[in-house]
Amino acid sequence: MALRLTLVAHARTRAQKKARFAAEESVEMDWQAQANSRSQFSSRTTRYLCGPEARARETAALFSADVRIEQSLRDCDFGRWKGCLLDDIEPEQLGLWMADWQANPHGGESVEQLCQRVREWMAALTGTGHIVAVTHPLVMRAALMNVLQCPPSAFHSIDIEPLSMIDLRCNGKWRMRVAPSPQPSPGGRGD
Repeated sequence: MALRLTLVAHARTRAQKKARFAAEESVEMDWQAQANSRSQFSSRTTRYLCGPEARARETAALFSADVRIEQSLRDCDFGRWKGCLLDDIEPEQLGLWMADWQANPHGGESVEQLCQRVREWMAALTGTGHIVAVTHPLVMRAALMNVLQCPPSAFHSIDIEPLSMIDLRCNGKWRMRVAPSPQPSPGGRGD
């Protein structure tokens, strides 16, 4: 039996709407009223993990009340850029960060360091069952880079929407699984 890893992007935040580098913030939805509303993965073998930030913890509460914080799922450290609008960043600095995955002009974590952290975390996952991990879009990009063995230039070509999911399986080698779209219910309209 393979290990299943479902990565879930945290719910939308104000920073995302305003094209801002993330800082510690909550999600925009009333997550407390919707707690456990997305518990579609519940089984005896499902484990729930999330990054340490409020936006990851609050989103994880939509799936389960029993969630363990995993530091490896934390967002990229944007250093001096934390909380800044994209338009406030020097274009040369932003261009350098996007062109060179080893660059960290913000003084935080480079894309290469982020990808290495996620790769090491995925390599350490063992056993069988299902892990649902609520994390950040850049962490999910790093996981896809690892599984698909993409070149560094592909990192900024991956878009991850809030609450989107990626389903991965490992039985000695990681694979991405693309799920079929839901079928219309019998007698229901198919449009």
